[in-house]
Amino acid sequence: MFENHDDQQFAARMMRELTLVEAPASIWTSIEEALSSEASSVSSGGRLETGWPRMLALAAIAILAIGGVVFWSINRIAPYDVVRVDASSGVDRVSIGEWIETGAASRARIKIGDIGTVDIAPNTRMQLLAARPNEHRLNLARGSISAQILAPPRLFFVETASSTVVDLGCAYTMEVDEAGSGRLRVTSGWASLEWDQLESLVPAGASCPTRPEVGPGTPAFDDASERLRQVLLEFDYSGAGSRAVEVVLSESRQRDTLTLWHLLSRVGPDDRPRIFDRMVALTPLPNGVTREKALALDPATLKLWREELAWTW
Repeated sequence: MFENHDDQQFAARMMRELTLVEAPASIWTSIEEALSSEASSVSSGGRLETGWPRMLALAAIAILAIGGVVFWSINRIAPYDVVRVDASSGVDRVSIGEWIETGAASRARIKIGDIGTVDIAPNTRMQLLAARPNEHRLNLARGSISAQILAPPRLFFVETASSTVVDLGCAYTMEVDEAGSGRLRVTSGWASLEWDQLESLVPAGASCPTRPEVGPGTPAFDDASERLRQVLLEFDYSGAGSRAVEVVLSESRQRDTLTLWHLLSRVGPDDRPRIFDRMVALTPLPNGVTREKALALDPATLKLWREELAWTW
């Protein structure tokens, strides 16, 4: 029946998904009718007039009757369900509220409905919060996960102690330490870190830190200068202020307009014109974006500017 060992393993895993269901009362009526029919077909000589089909039918009835009748029904996995598919556990549906925890030498993988997978690194604790057609949501308490999602934006979320990772169609790694601080690193597409009213957009090749009670910091490309990335941490979480801005301005390249665009709305009024001027020096101001509206943090203007700058990111 099964051609190889993998088929046998798969069948065994599927059997674990079977649930005992009590037979409906109507089954007994059907059996009695079948037996009565067979009794009436016995010839006057006492010989049963049967062919192979009749014998097979009787055998099936006998199997059902011995020891009581039990129905097996498959506990079907819906297209949006989350299932664990790593080698150690086979194929198991993950229940809402269930925790998955890996040890120092173990890993796990879960399939997120039909939109992607999440690989769970060692020493990780993660919980399934929601699994429905329009939302999949995890809680990463500690450790590291790598997600690969192919879906429209804002269908897959990962909650952490300091922010929410919002998938915008991407692959990424999210790490969280015991204190709840974390770092998002995007390898393809886009993701965002969101907390309260703060949002950091992170494209492929960039990273962004996040801290409890503060939320996401300023994103930067992984190939930005070490000095720029270090001073951003000081700006985001140590109150470095204008001193940090000075370093960012001197270290920024055209691609670092990603960082400058985020800083534009996070610095004070005195530093904002300096950031604007540096951005314009690195890449021409697009049509529809004016200095006045950009410095006033007009939402439509900032969105338009970001969309134009994204071609250089």
